[in-house]
Amino acid sequence: QVQMVESGGGLVQAGGSLRLSCAASGFIFGVKIMGWYRQAPGKQRELVASITTTGSTNYADSAKGRFSISRDNAKNTVYLQMSSLKPEDTAVYYCNTIAWGTLNAYWGQGTQVTVSS
Repeated sequence: QVQMVESGGGLVQAGGSLRLSCAASGFIFGVKIMGWYRQAPGKQRELVASITTTGSTNYADSAKGRFSISRDNAKNTVYLQMSSLKPEDTAVYYCNTIAWGTLNAYWGQGTQVTVSS
């Protein structure tokens, strides 16, 4: 079955960095546009970054210049390198295909990122 397993979150001070990983299975990873989303307490889940099958990337304004999304199709894994972290980046981070994210389907458990000031 379809599965997304996110990891790499944690507690970090403002200005610090984290690298998130998402291992995907149960579908043909290499043909899917992948995205990293996040949901802060009391807020809706939002798309932070996306990457196409050929490696083109797109970022939310809040992530531009600080976050970098990448993928390894051989490992069915998508990454999110986050730097210059801010307290407002605190959220649970999820990966998903863009299509399923739009349908609100196949979410994993996410990984918690907490940025202290």
